[in-house]
Amino acid sequence: MRHWLMKSEPDVFSIDELQRLGKTAWEGVRNYTARNSMRDDMKIGDLVIFYHSSVEPAGAVGLARVCSAPYPDPTQFDDKSEYFDPKSTREAPRWILVDVEFVEKWGRMVTLAELKADKALKDMLVVQKGQRLSVQAVADKHFERVLKLAGAKPAEVQG
Repeated sequence: MRHWLMKSEPDVFSIDELQRLGKTAWEGVRNYTARNSMRDDMKIGDLVIFYHSSVEPAGAVGLARVCSAPYPDPTQFDDKSEYFDPKSTREAPRWILVDVEFVEKWGRMVTLAELKADKALKDMLVVQKGQRLSVQAVADKHFERVLKLAGAKPAEVQG
């Protein structure tokens, strides 16, 4: 099992919305590196740190789980969608997504400032200067540390 961090602006899609829906397609990713992670590396059952971005404070707010194999993002074909891509075709789709399901919302946000201040997380991608990927791999040691900071259950009991 691998671990991930997926960012969402809470006014667009929040952990509360995921909890309400139960699961959702992680649509609208338009970065090739993030797409490649979903297409090539994510597996059903992988745990995801749900991260609220572009807010003050930004931070990790809960857990989700990958619950589907990758498949083409349908918004790329919808000319009324903000994620429409006229160069993408059904025969050769450019953009891929996975479905994610709600696991838990933490009692508190682990803020970006806290993540940056924790020496054990100095190599975590989200704390790196200029790191803006909306989907990023998280090392096991970093994943477990963030869960500890959040007061969440260890990953082995999340399944």
